[in-house]
Formats: sequence, C-alpha cells, structure tokens
Amino acid sequence: MGRLQDFQPELDPASIYEQSFSIIDREAGSHSFSPRQWNIVRRIIHATADFDLGMGLLFHPGAVETGIRALREGKRLVTDVNMVKAGVESQLHGPGNRVVCRIRDPEAADLALREGITRSMAAMRLSAADLEGALAVVGNAPTALVELIRLVREEGIRPALIMGLPVGFVSVEESKEELQRMTEVPWITNRGRKGGSSAASAAVNALARMATHSRGEGCGCLPSM
Repeated sequence: MGRLQDFQPELDPASIYEQSFSIIDREAGSHSFSPRQWNIVRRIIHATADFDLGMGLLFHPGAVETGIRALREGKRLVTDVNMVKAGVESQLHGPGNRVVCRIRDPEAADLALREGITRSMAAMRLSAADLEGALAVVGNAPTALVELIRLVREEGIRPALIMGLPVGFVSVEESKEELQRMTEVPWITNRGRKGGSSAASAAVNALARMATHSRGEGCGCLPSM
C-alpha cells in the first residue's frame, strides 16, 4: 500500500462531478430507462455507490412527470424520517414547498402505544391531511409504506406520488410489492431489501433539479462535494 502522501485526490468539484457520472454511465451500460428516469437512477447510484439499488428502480407510468409537476406547483413533501427531510430541504425551491415529518411528534408516540402500531405508521397516519396532493416519500420504515398504502385504499387519501424506498429485512419486499400493485396513485419503488434515506433523498433531489429546468433532461446542476 502506498503512503498517504502519494495519493492526490481530485479537488475540482466540476471534475469530480464529470468523472463520477461518467463512471456511472460506463459501468451501468445499456438500460431501458427513459432520460428522466435515468436522471433519478444515476443520482441514486451516485449517492449510494450501489448499482443494484439504482438499476432495480421501478416506475409507474407518468410517475416522474407527476413528481416534477407537484414540485413546480409548490406541493408539500411528507416523509417518514428526518434524515430524508434534512437531505432534501435545500433542494426544494418551489413556492410553498415544505417538508413534513411527524416521527418525533409526541402524538405519534401516544398513537402508536394506544393502537399497537409502529411509530412510523402513527406518524404517517397523523400526516393524512398533509398527504393530499403531496409527494409521499418513505426512505426507511416499511410499516410507514404499509400505512400509506392503507390510507390511499381505505381512506381515499391521494398523494401526487408515492416514493417507496424503505430498507431492511422485515416486511420490506412485501410492502414494495404491494405498492407496485397500486393503481390509484403513481409510484416509484425498487426491487428487494435495499433502499434507505440517502437513496430516497437522492431521488427527490433529482426530481427537484428537473423541476427547475424547463426540459428536465440532462440537468447540468452540480451537487456539493
């Protein structure tokens, strides 16, 4: 192994950006994603260095366009965890865009205890009024996605888009498969156990970048390094 002083990191943000996405495009190879879908896929790969996660993304027809339109119209974003909230707030520039996350609300803890459900489910249930017309983003808890699906099917709540990218081992794949069967609301999800807050944040930020550009493809925005 060489000495640390022999290593010279790339320091130019523009060059880091160009090299990173060039590597992603080269290693991913051919794919069937549309240009706008690919913007989201490659941002997730960039954020996670996980090609399986990114290339396993699934899109309901029209999901990307619906998400872009909702952000441009200043709709809310409702998420299950504060890590997603922290990861996306700086990228939301639409008038009225704000992020709602009630996981730490005392009411969520009380409801979870009273109803015998997870706190993530309780937080999503308490966010029902905010979900109407919003981007619903699950980046951690599969039970939050289960509750979100229930709110749509049983209570008629209609988010503009559901992004279901929970991570873990219990109920994760099943919740995503149930989301794929949904016809009431457009969705974005992925296959398997992988997911997480960084992936969900990257997907939202890709939508936000496209929402600020008229064409929404080939965005030249540089992420911070």
